[in-house]
Amino acid sequence: MPYLNQYLEGVKLPTMPEVAQSLVKTLNEDDVPFEKVRNAISKDPGLTAKLIRLANSARFGLPRAVSSLDDAISMVGLNQVRTLSLAACMSDAFPVIPGMSRTEYWTESMACAGFSQWLAKAVGVDVQQSWLTGFMARLGELIIGQKEPERVKEIERQPHHPGGRWERETEMLGFTEGEISAELARRWNFPPDIVQALAASSNPLAAKPFSRLGAIVHVATLLAEIGIEEHKDPEDTINTLPLEVLQALQLDHDWLRDNLPDVKLFTDTSGL
Repeated sequence: MPYLNQYLEGVKLPTMPEVAQSLVKTLNEDDVPFEKVRNAISKDPGLTAKLIRLANSARFGLPRAVSSLDDAISMVGLNQVRTLSLAACMSDAFPVIPGMSRTEYWTESMACAGFSQWLAKAVGVDVQQSWLTGFMARLGELIIGQKEPERVKEIERQPHHPGGRWERETEMLGFTEGEISAELARRWNFPPDIVQALAASSNPLAAKPFSRLGAIVHVATLLAEIGIEEHKDPEDTINTLPLEVLQALQLDHDWLRDNLPDVKLFTDTSGL
């Protein structure tokens, strides 16, 4: 997208820390050795401490306290620890944007990640990749805020209906935060599936080829917005979602309504 590349000229894009770069390389490996992930994370004491705090949070409900990185990996799981590590690195890589609440931003990102993981389980897509992609979906707005802080106020104008952020971004900029996030992911050497999903997240049915992960993140973003901002009941929430996207993912309306998690399950940002 030439216009997007032109937009990003002169913008100081965040640099991923060395530990994150090492972990990104393992995302394309089917069978990652325990030592490879552990050794990469252990080089960063601050990140290790964050992971231990995350593992001890109510989100995981572990039977005993975690006191070391090895404990965290054995009790939470290697893939999830890697995913959480990348999320923590990304949250550290971005500066605070004037006029934007850091807590509210990362709360919605965590909600999108949580709903993405939940939907991925239902449709048989990699759950950790889905969580990470959902978490990354809004990173592009931080780049918009860095380049044009005044635009963020208009993008976040209240009240707005679910999906309204994408509409305003497209109208004002010609592209969405998801497309910027995709370009970031591409430059950071994330797997192509994640790059394609982020690019498709605002309009998954227009993407060729169809990205199931992009459709999952689309639905998860809407669920996060509704859950945080509108507090609808499950029936009204599911009725708000785009039927064509649900059909493309083969998601049943009644199952979604009966199993929809409370957004509060996903919004613990204490580790970020």
